Amino acid sequence: MASIEVKLPKLGESIKEATLLNWLKKCGERVEKDEVILEVATDKVDSEIAAPESGVLTELKYQENEVVAIGEVIALIDTDGEANISSSEKTEVPKVEKATKSESDSNSNKHDLNTNGSSIKRHDEAGRFYSPLVRSMAEKEGVSMQALAQIQGSGVNGRVLKKDLIAYLSSPKPNATNVKVASSQQANEAAAAGVYEGRYEVLEMDRMRGMIADHMVYSKQTSPHVTAYVEVDVTKIVNWRNKVKEEFQAKHGEKITFTPIFVEAVVKAIQEFPLINVSVDGKKIIAKKDINIGLAAALPTGNLIVPVIKDADKQNLLGLTSSVNELVEKARTNKLAADEIKGSTFTISNVGTFRNVMGTPIINQPEVAILATGAIRKKPAVVETDHGDMIAIRQMMYLSLSFDHRVVDGNLGGSFLARIMDHLEAFDENREIG
Repeated sequence: MASIEVKLPKLGESIKEATLLNWLKKCGERVEKDEVILEVATDKVDSEIAAPESGVLTELKYQENEVVAIGEVIALIDTDGEANISSSEKTEVPKVEKATKSESDSNSNKHDLNTNGSSIKRHDEAGRFYSPLVRSMAEKEGVSMQALAQIQGSGVNGRVLKKDLIAYLSSPKPNATNVKVASSQQANEAAAAGVYEGRYEVLEMDRMRGMIADHMVYSKQTSPHVTAYVEVDVTKIVNWRNKVKEEFQAKHGEKITFTPIFVEAVVKAIQEFPLINVSVDGKKIIAKKDINIGLAAALPTGNLIVPVIKDADKQNLLGLTSSVNELVEKARTNKLAADEIKGSTFTISNVGTFRNVMGTPIINQPEVAILATGAIRKKPAVVETDHGDMIAIRQMMYLSLSFDHRVVDGNLGGSFLARIMDHLEAFDENREIG
């Protein structure tokens, strides 16, 4: 018997585990290579796991609704087997004696029950599934099973996601008791510990925010950050976009924003300074041949996610526009696939979205640089003309580049940033929309 292991693959940056939602194949059944056998969920995306080879599924290592670490063996496939195992001979998923984390928390904390005294069940009366994370949050916040069933879910088949529960908790409700206010004793203890002396609330980080926090601390501890700045005249770009945006959308069915233009300029600069497109492994520099641009995006929950434009150097402006619009919409509706949030080699963060003029972004590991684009504002600026220097109202913005000083020195980082500026300021105002 040639038996191979099916492991839970990496599902995105900083994701360490996933919940097994639904086995689509049973033990003893024939599976084909790349056929989907399992649906899983993380705090960021829902994903499908495919069979790495054709054969017979001989063993399932975990039950549905269990939380499994990335890289763990979840099933076995006999590549020489035939699907002729009788139902009595099929290997069933072993019953796990050790409770999952959320179940263990519920059992050990009696106060983590909902208002009617019963734990949140995995499925409601309509058969809708609730993940361990959602059940744990609901129990801790005192949300009853009946209330949970009334929440409109945005996940697959109407499944309630973390963001749906957060939205429900933040909405005004009569006699709401969802916010945990510190007691006098807790306040005194906190004051004694030097945390805070006045009135306060204790707000727990959600799981995704905790992972982001860990990733940011890890990045600052790993890379000595240096940030450089340039001010860019983007008047030509603003004028061109204002002129063609309606025609562009009518012709291509896509809304043209500034982001794909920024991506295009970054790609050109990376091609000229390829040592920006690297990562560090000990004393080795890993030069990336692919140019995959990550776009830091804020989710409706306030958390951060980085969808990725793969092979950005192989796309024209229309292709980049389509990619940007698709990824932004998927991020907004929580429909990003696992493959769409991994593999970036350089990241852009648009702080101008929040009306910020500049920022000092933290590097998205394992990359070595990240660009922040500030808000575009009208400002008086000196303009060189054939008749001498003049002061004119121009559309100006700041770009800031944070880079890893272990491998990117001031010459490389500063020259790369200035080259992006050059490409943006040299934009052709008469460019055809294609």
